[in-house]
Amino acid sequence: MTKNQELARAIAFGLPLLLVLGALASQYIGGLYPCEMCHWQRWPHYSAVLIAGGAFVVPGREMRRSLVLIAALLIALSGAIGVFHAGVEYHWWNGITACTSTIAGGATTSAERLAAIMNAPMIRCDVAQWRFAGISLAGFNAILSLGGALTILSLMRKTR
Repeated sequence: MTKNQELARAIAFGLPLLLVLGALASQYIGGLYPCEMCHWQRWPHYSAVLIAGGAFVVPGREMRRSLVLIAALLIALSGAIGVFHAGVEYHWWNGITACTSTIAGGATTSAERLAAIMNAPMIRCDVAQWRFAGISLAGFNAILSLGGALTILSLMRKTR
């Protein structure tokens, strides 16, 4: 692999890993519960981390190259979902999901379970829980993921 392709491989592994860690930190440390579409954005990143990680251990330059390209496409997929989710949050178009809710564990009786359901926060996909400079977390995922995927694909171009 060329230096550019090695950099692309590192980005293909590191970018989705950092985005997933950021999402999990905002959830478990920051108290921002993910909606259904937030979870949709995470799945391609989980897959990209595993596939790009494989590009560090598999033999053969073409296999490594293929895995990095697949990871780039998965990162782009998460970015595309982020664009859709951001559009739902900004009310540019309607979402296709119902609201989701997070219920804390530990309820043992039926009454405790019902109380947990009734008191659980309702997380709407069309309401951004956090914004910076007018951009929601879904918007940041879209920008970083699509920009990262384009960077990876650009670095992976074969040079003649």
